[in-house]
Amino acid sequence: MHRLCQTNLTSARAARRFHDALEDEVTQPTTTSTDPTTSIPIPKIQNVVSSVNLDTIIDLYELALRANNTEYNPKRFHAVVMRMRSPRSTANIFSSGKMIVTGTNSLATSRLATLKFARMVEKAGFNARFEDYAVENIVASCNVGFGVNLDALARTHALICVYESEIFPGLVYHVFEPKVTVMLFGNGKVVLTGSKIHESLLRAFELVYPVLVEFMRD
Repeated sequence: MHRLCQTNLTSARAARRFHDALEDEVTQPTTTSTDPTTSIPIPKIQNVVSSVNLDTIIDLYELALRANNTEYNPKRFHAVVMRMRSPRSTANIFSSGKMIVTGTNSLATSRLATLKFARMVEKAGFNARFEDYAVENIVASCNVGFGVNLDALARTHALICVYESEIFPGLVYHVFEPKVTVMLFGNGKVVLTGSKIHESLLRAFELVYPVLVEFMRD
């Protein structure tokens, strides 16, 4: 049996944001096969979180004044929020020079967006560099094309999953090898997160998919 472990309800509450954001993204199956036992859908990347060190101290007030498409409200958040349309993405830039970029749907566009944001900071008059770029998290999703009986699944796997429908509409559990958090919804939606490696998300889904088939809703 693959090693699975109960996750906590904090993860479930945080994961609600992913479910809401993906409401319109994964309503259709990602495979055309009518036999769920012979063809496995391929989860698609929905969001990549990356970070980089700009290696310079940044005056956030000045950055917000000089750069376009920025927001800065230090009473709410101690970072400048910068947005870009192509590729569509958002950067949180801190005075220490750390920058977090979210919103892209591939590893390549995540790196491209991070580079472009760094260039925008440089154009605003700061000696920004591009150091220690790293992918921090990947979120992928798919729709298996059939409903899943979460109540029955939760009863059968009570020791390895969390299902509190009054708090969060999905069933949540961790896969340890590879380490991935998987969220399952009754309508067939699946969201995978918690890994920096895309292949780990795909492997985790391969491990979980037979369980979904087992608890396919009539």
